[in-house]
Amino acid sequence: MTIRAPRSDARANRAGILAAAIETLAHDPHASVDVIARSAGLSRRTLYGHFDDRDALIRELIANGAQRFNAIAESVADADSRLALARLTARLWQEAAHVQVTAALALDETHVEHTALALAPLRRTVAALVRRGQDDGSFRTDLTAPTLARLIEEMARTVVARTDAASAGAASLAVRAVLSIAGLSWREADALLSAHPDLTEMPA
Repeated sequence: MTIRAPRSDARANRAGILAAAIETLAHDPHASVDVIARSAGLSRRTLYGHFDDRDALIRELIANGAQRFNAIAESVADADSRLALARLTARLWQEAAHVQVTAALALDETHVEHTALALAPLRRTVAALVRRGQDDGSFRTDLTAPTLARLIEEMARTVVARTDAASAGAASLAVRAVLSIAGLSWREADALLSAHPDLTEMPA
C-alpha cells in the first residue's frame, strides 16, 4: 500500500493553523479551538482534521519549538565549559525571545511531561556539559552532576517565566543566573561576559 504525502493545501492549512495558534495564544493563552480556527481562516472541522484536540495542537507547537532548542544545543562546541554554558544559555534565551508563546506553553505545568520528553536532547547536552565542567574544575562539585544540571534547568525556567525575554539586559541576567548556579562568582561571570560581549547581544 502506497502512503501518499499530504497535499499541498493540507500542509498549508496545517502551517496556517500553527501560525494562527501562536498569534492567537500570544493575546489570549486560553484561546479556544474555535478562536484559533477563525484566526486561521478555517472551520473548526478543518482544524480537527489536523489535530484531535487543543492539547494536541499545543503539543505540536511545543515539539516544533523544542526542535529549535535542541538544534541550538547541538551547535555549541566551545572547549571551555564555562563559555559553552554561557553560550548555550544566551542562544536559548535569544531563541525564546522570538518564540515567547511556545516558551510559555512549554513552561506550563500542564505540559511538563511532554516538554521534558521533547527537550530530552537539550537536557542530555546540559547534563554532559555539567559533568565536563565539574571534571575540569570549572563548576562546583559540592553537588552531583544530575542535581546541578537540574538546578540549572530550574534557574533557567524561573528566569524565563519571570522576565520579558526581549527586554534590555534580560539575556545577561539569564546567563549570569545560570553561571552563578554552576558555581561561578559574579566577578568570574562578569569577566567572562566582558571577554565575550557578543554572547548577550540580541540579534536585530
